[in-house]
Amino acid sequence: MKTLSCSAAFTKAADDVIADWTNGKNIARLWACDASLWTGTDEAQWLGWLDIAEKQIAQLDSFKIFAQDIQSAGFTHAALLGMGGSSLCPEVLRLTFGKIAGFPDLHILDSTDPAQVRTLESKLDLAKTLFIVASKSGSTLEPNVFKDYFFDRTGRNGAQFIAITDPGSKMQTVAERDGFRKIFFGLPAIGGRFSALSNFGVIPAAAMGIDVKRLLTHSAEMMQNCRLPGEANPGLELGAILGSLALAGRDKLTVMASPGIHDLGAWLEQLIAESTGKDGKAIIPVDREPIGTPDVYGHDRVFVYQRLASAPDPRQDRQAGALAQAGHPVITITVPDIYHIGAEFFRWEFAAAIAGALLKINPFNQPDVEASKIETRKLTDQFEATGQLPSETPAFTDAGIKVYGKTIATSLKDCLRAHLGSIVPGDYCALLAYIEMNSANEDVMTKLRAQIRDKKHVATCVGFGPRFLHSTGQAYKGGPGTGVFLQITADDAHDLAVPGQKYSFGIVKSAQSRGDLEVLYARNRRALRFHLEKDVTSGLAKLASAIEAALQ
Repeated sequence: MKTLSCSAAFTKAADDVIADWTNGKNIARLWACDASLWTGTDEAQWLGWLDIAEKQIAQLDSFKIFAQDIQSAGFTHAALLGMGGSSLCPEVLRLTFGKIAGFPDLHILDSTDPAQVRTLESKLDLAKTLFIVASKSGSTLEPNVFKDYFFDRTGRNGAQFIAITDPGSKMQTVAERDGFRKIFFGLPAIGGRFSALSNFGVIPAAAMGIDVKRLLTHSAEMMQNCRLPGEANPGLELGAILGSLALAGRDKLTVMASPGIHDLGAWLEQLIAESTGKDGKAIIPVDREPIGTPDVYGHDRVFVYQRLASAPDPRQDRQAGALAQAGHPVITITVPDIYHIGAEFFRWEFAAAIAGALLKINPFNQPDVEASKIETRKLTDQFEATGQLPSETPAFTDAGIKVYGKTIATSLKDCLRAHLGSIVPGDYCALLAYIEMNSANEDVMTKLRAQIRDKKHVATCVGFGPRFLHSTGQAYKGGPGTGVFLQITADDAHDLAVPGQKYSFGIVKSAQSRGDLEVLYARNRRALRFHLEKDVTSGLAKLASAIEAALQ
């Protein structure tokens, strides 16, 4: 059954792409891991995700045994400690399937913000929590400090910990040394953002009681369909539409999703941004931006509506219809039920690979994510050596908010007016918030982005740091210079120590935000940093008021 539709007015170029790929037998070349479809460098090494669903189905007994072990051990909570590709799929699964009776309640930690760590800990019964440390390389900073903190908090009880990591990694060594309950291995041939159907997604799914067989069966069906030639191939069809529209200037992919699968957009953000955002090119994913009236959108938009057929939202149906009627491209993808989210993981992975080929980039690397990691490591190393981060001087301070960056203004309003005034059609504006990701702070960010969108008629993004560094951060730095960035940082009301280190969680977060800004400046991006005092609520209110005034 065909599950994708889009107005014919926007699919002519995609039809030509599909015909070219069919005539050139490119689908067969892709499945044969022919790197020349992209840049001819190392792409062939990163295609292990193509048949992972079938490989996982062959391991169903091991997943069942693991789930039974977790049940019999009496764990009431599970906490996944990871970043990016290691955490976003489990987050989607938790928010989609909810708490399943008889199994642990799954929580996700992917922030070094001390308040975020405290909030997570407050939700756990530490003695009855299974900690899932997920890190492909085993050397990623955040999962390591998360592990160190909670390993210390549980009295170094390895029986409460499992690891998901690639063979031979540092995390494997640590897990073996510390007596972890179990080690599950990823495949080195699968990059983090393509790992949803590997153990990085399936093990958390099994732990929380999801019917893994049902999830993977739908994934495998989609996989087989993506072997087909022509428009019968759902991944090729989607990738051809996305790539051809991006080449035509519609490069702001705006995600709508039914409430029952609303978090799918967070996973799509990383997949699309990290896969396409490099070499000065990108499809910029726009997730959770409130849907406005059709007239507030520019001609750089393409909308994708992930419609859950078992629980659609009539209001979203009307909004999608209004956008299409107004002449915007709206791709509607019908998802029969929540277990078909496994099929969507594969459809979108395949589409990202196709779009990358059309953009003539390597969709499997992430050079600018590595650049931010390097800058962060320099700063944390300096703190370990000297006990302090390098000093910095703000351009000015107004209403208790310190402003860092290139500006000649001396007031928040004037500074923001000039900064936001640099936005032109085809740009996008991103709010990069290194504060706790909670409903109150998200509400403020949502209101701000809507104001900017409606006034400037440009796409808006919100990223909570440091998690966005491992997703949209790649496109912000490696994509085109069309972004205008407002980085928001704050003093920590209460910091948390990292066992065995001089630096704290607050210091790590500060190093990450400063490293992020350094790389943005190195890429000649339009960026300013707004640093709040310890009262984040009050500081955000002042900043919001200044932004509103600057937009008048």
